Amino acid sequence: MLVRREHSEKELYRKLTARGFDADVVCSVLVQLKTENLQSDYRFTEAYVHNRIARGYGPLRIRQELHEKGLAENLIEVFLTEQDSDWMQRLDLVRQKKFGKAMPADYKEQARQSRFLQYRGFSTEQIRRLFKPAEI
Repeated sequence: MLVRREHSEKELYRKLTARGFDADVVCSVLVQLKTENLQSDYRFTEAYVHNRIARGYGPLRIRQELHEKGLAENLIEVFLTEQDSDWMQRLDLVRQKKFGKAMPADYKEQARQSRFLQYRGFSTEQIRRLFKPAEI
């Protein structure tokens, strides 16, 4: 499984036990894999975060998905804070890719775009700043 892509420890455990392997054996194999640096939650998190960002997902959704995969908050935080300065730029790129360069003309369209961006995992504060008219 690790040949194709990185997996989190919890993800590997779940997949192997689902295939009928004994839980104790799976645990000992996972320890051995970690010891030999063949499985790393750090590498998995790094690859996962970069992949999801490239696909246009925001920090809230990525964080939630990584929690589901059993990763520690401090590990998640390392990679999401590394990207902090880029979130607004990425948010604008995701909006433009889906809806075009022109900002929404009315409230209804702005609300529709906001819902899409929230679904993608961007915070309401980030979205509010994007749609806020530029100060003169």
